[in-house]
Amino acid sequence: METLKISSKSNPNSIAGAIAGLVKESRKAEMQAIGAGALNQAVKAVAIARGFVAPTGVDLVCIPAFAEVQVEGEDRTGMKLIVESRK
Repeated sequence: METLKISSKSNPNSIAGAIAGLVKESRKAEMQAIGAGALNQAVKAVAIARGFVAPTGVDLVCIPAFAEVQVEGEDRTGMKLIVESRK
């Protein structure tokens, strides 16, 4: 499973397209965000992606979790968002 890494500068529409594509392909997408700005962009992307797939009868759900991530050799705590289709 590919993990989408989100930053505060990520474009929510682009992320939403990637989420929609992954959900259509494998019914699941996973994102990783470190920091409030990155998490904000990730949540916006989930809302946009729901709009993309809703006309096809797919309902997306988002499951948040903590993730331990290494950034430049340093351990950081981030958020992992798992997006699944509920059809």
